[in-house]
Amino acid sequence: MTTLKLCQDKREWNDYILDNGGHPLQLWGWGEVKSAHGWQADRLFGYDEDDNIVGAAQLLIRRLPAPLRSLAYIPRGPVVGSEQSDAMLEALAAYVKRVHKSVALTIEPDSELFSVPDGWRKSTNTILPANTVILDLTKPESELLAVMVKKTRQYIRKSAAEDIEIRQVRSKEELSRCLEIYHATARRAKFNLHDDEYYFDIFNKLDDHNIIYAAYQDDRPIAFLWLAISSETAFELYGGVDEIGQQLRANYALKWHAILKTKEWGLSRYDFGGLIGEGVSNFKLGWTDKPTELVGTFDLPLSSLYSVWSKGLPTAKKVVRKLKPKRK
Repeated sequence: MTTLKLCQDKREWNDYILDNGGHPLQLWGWGEVKSAHGWQADRLFGYDEDDNIVGAAQLLIRRLPAPLRSLAYIPRGPVVGSEQSDAMLEALAAYVKRVHKSVALTIEPDSELFSVPDGWRKSTNTILPANTVILDLTKPESELLAVMVKKTRQYIRKSAAEDIEIRQVRSKEELSRCLEIYHATARRAKFNLHDDEYYFDIFNKLDDHNIIYAAYQDDRPIAFLWLAISSETAFELYGGVDEIGQQLRANYALKWHAILKTKEWGLSRYDFGGLIGEGVSNFKLGWTDKPTELVGTFDLPLSSLYSVWSKGLPTAKKVVRKLKPKRK
C-alpha cells in the first residue's frame, strides 16, 4: 500500500526528482509556471509501509466547466520504480478523485515501456507528443554524427564556418529579442503561442533548470533554442530561426552546440521535444537514424462523464486554452 503526502519544500522535491532521474517537467519550477497560468500543482510523495519515499508525482489540475469539475494530469511522470508503479498510480487516482473530483487522471510517462493497472486506457488525446527524437548522450561524438543524415552533417559544418557567435541568453532583454524570432517563426509555420508573460515566467521560475542558447550575427540574434534540464534529460521547449538564420543554417550550429554542451555536463538524454509539423519534424529526423516512440498517453476514467470529456476533448482543449487564469 502506498500513502501520499503533499510536499511543500522546493529543495526536498527537486532533490528527489533529480536524484531519481526525473524529467524536467516534474521539477518544482514547472509546476510554478503552470500554477501562474490556470493550473494548480500538487506535489505528492508516495510512501511505503516503512515510511520510505518510493515515488513522486507533480500533478497538474485544470479546472473545467461544470459538471466535469477538473482534469488531473502528470506530464512525463510519475517518477516511480516499476515495482511500486501500480500502487502509486492507484493512490494517485484515489487522491484526485477524492480531493479534486477529476473526470480523469491522465499520465504521459517519460519511458518507452510502462505498464498500468487494470482500468486504464490508452488514449489518442495526447498533450505531449509520444513520437520524438531522443539522443543517447553517453555515446561518443563520432557516433552521434554517424547516425545523422548526410545533409545534417554538411549543414553543421557549413554553419560552423559562418560568422556566427553562440552564447547563452541571460537577461529579459535578450529573451525579448528571441521571442521576436519566435513570433515570426509561429506566423511562418502557422502555430499558436502563449502570451510573452508565459515565457518570461518559465525563464524566471525554472531557475537553473532552463537554459537558452542563441546564435548571433553582429550582436543580433538570428536563432534560439530553449531547453529544460534535469540531472539526466535535456528537453527542448522552444526554438526559432529568422530568415538570415535560415540562410546561414544557424539552427544547425545551435542545436549541435546544445547537444555537445549537455553531453559535456554529464546528461544522458537529449529529447527534441516531439515530432509535430512536417517541416520541423523533417529537420529533427535528420539528427538520427531512428525516432523514439514513448509509451504515450494513458487515462484512468474517474467519472461517468469521461466519455463526454474524451470524445469532446479536441474542442474542449480549445475552450480550456481560452479560459483566463485567475491571478493571485
